[in-house]
Amino acid sequence: QVQLVESGGDLVQAGGSLRLSCAASGSIFSINVMGWYRQAPGKQRELVAGITSSDITHYAESVKGRFTISRFDRKRTTYLQMNSLKPEDSAIYYCAAGTIGKYLGPYDYWGQGTQVTVSS
Repeated sequence: QVQLVESGGDLVQAGGSLRLSCAASGSIFSINVMGWYRQAPGKQRELVAGITSSDITHYAESVKGRFTISRFDRKRTTYLQMNSLKPEDSAIYYCAAGTIGKYLGPYDYWGQGTQVTVSS
C-alpha cells in the first residue's frame, strides 16, 4: 500500500509561482514513477508532469518551460514547481504513483488533490 498526500495548493495571481508537494508513505519501494495530474471543472483530467525512478522527466506541452517536477529524499517527497502561472492552470492537482516506470502510467495510487486557483 502507498499513501499520497498533496499540499501547497493556494490562490495566486497570474504570473506568480507556487510549489506543490506530495508526501508518499507505505510501500514506496515499489514505486517507479511519480506524476502530477490536474482536472478543472468541465475539463478532462490531464497528466501535466511525471518523473521516473531514473529521474527522467516529462511534461505536457501546456506546461513546458513553466513547471518543474522533482524529487527529494528518494521517492518520499515529490514537488511540482509552477512558475508563470496562468488562469487556465487553475484546477485540482493530484499526485499519483505507479509501479511501472513509465510516464504515461499506469498510476496505481492517488492523493486526495489540492486546489490551485490562479486569478488576474
